[in-house]
Amino acid sequence: MNILYFISLVLLGHVCVAEYVKLTWNITYVDTFRDGIVHRRAKGVNGQVPVPPVYINQGDTLLLTVHNNLDMPTSIHSHGLRHDGATFMDGAAMVTQCGIPPGESFTYEIYGAQAGSYWLHGHRKDDVADGLRAPFIIRDRYSPYEYDEEVLIYLEDWYPTEVPAKMAEILAPGSIGPPAPTFATGLVNGFNGNDSRPIQFVAGKRYRIRVISMSSTMY
Repeated sequence: MNILYFISLVLLGHVCVAEYVKLTWNITYVDTFRDGIVHRRAKGVNGQVPVPPVYINQGDTLLLTVHNNLDMPTSIHSHGLRHDGATFMDGAAMVTQCGIPPGESFTYEIYGAQAGSYWLHGHRKDDVADGLRAPFIIRDRYSPYEYDEEVLIYLEDWYPTEVPAKMAEILAPGSIGPPAPTFATGLVNGFNGNDSRPIQFVAGKRYRIRVISMSSTMY
C-alpha cells in the first residue's frame, strides 16, 4: 500500500470520529441551599446549581451557546485550555472578549485538543464564587490507561452571602476596620462535603479518579 495513501486513511479516520457537541446554557439566578446552612441566590445554568459536568472526547468541538439572562455582563472561560489559534474563544471577559451583555447570546467553539480534567466558569467579577462553574472533561480518544470505572470529584468553596453584598461591606467608606471574616463551606461534587455520599470502591477493580479544584477564594 502506498505510504501516502495509508497516512491519508489514518488522518481521515481521526476526522470522521470527531464530533460537534452542541450545548445550550441559559444563565439565570437560582435559589439554592447547597451548603445545607443558608438559603441564598446563585448564578445557575438551565435552572440548576450545581451546574452538571460537561463531557466531550478528544478531537471533538464543543459548541456552547450561552444566553445571558442575568442583569450584568458575563462570559464563560474554559480553564486550562490553550486555544491555539483561537484565543478569541477563551472567554476571559475584558481580556479576549467583551462580556456578553444582559439579554444577549454568544456561541463558543471549544476544540478539545487536550485530553484531561478542566472546568468551565464565568469570568466576570463574582461569577465563579456565586456558582457559575462546572467540570469540563475531555476524554482521551485512545486512553493510555486501562481501568474499569471513572470517578469524578470536584471541590468548591461556598460563601453564605453573594459576592456583591460582601464586597459592599468590605468597601463601605464609613466602616471602622475590616469586617468580620466570612468563612466558606467546602463543597464536594456540588454539596456540603459533610453530606456527600461515600464513594463505593469494589476490591479488584481499577479506577481512574479525576479531581478538580474549582475554588474561588474571593474573600
